[in-house]
Amino acid sequence: QVQLVESGGGLVQAGGSLRLSCAASGGIFSMYGMGWFRQAPGKEREFVASISRSDGRTMYVDSVKGRFTISRDNVKNTVYLQMDSLKPEDTAVYFCATAASSLIVVVPTFARNAKNYDHWGQGTQVTVSS
Repeated sequence: QVQLVESGGGLVQAGGSLRLSCAASGGIFSMYGMGWFRQAPGKEREFVASISRSDGRTMYVDSVKGRFTISRDNVKNTVYLQMDSLKPEDTAVYFCATAASSLIVVVPTFARNAKNYDHWGQGTQVTVSS
């Protein structure tokens, strides 16, 4: 059973940066595509970014393009989300998740559907003050 643990969240002023990490254990990390989602109070869970298993393909929601960067280290079994130029509307709990299908970096509607992801972490809070 794959276990995911997010870290790196916190409180930051608008315009600042944070780097989230998601450490995986209990499975073969390089076999999974990985995604980041976020959920703000009273809102549905929203896709943020995804990355393929090993060839570096990525996909982003339009609202974070040019500001966020997803990456992974298959030796350290960790996926990252570098978040720059943060805005108050980025405030949310951020979750990482595994995906068996490579469609998460090919088909936007597939990537955005949380049902296409299998294992989830517990989340880390990101708060951006104005």
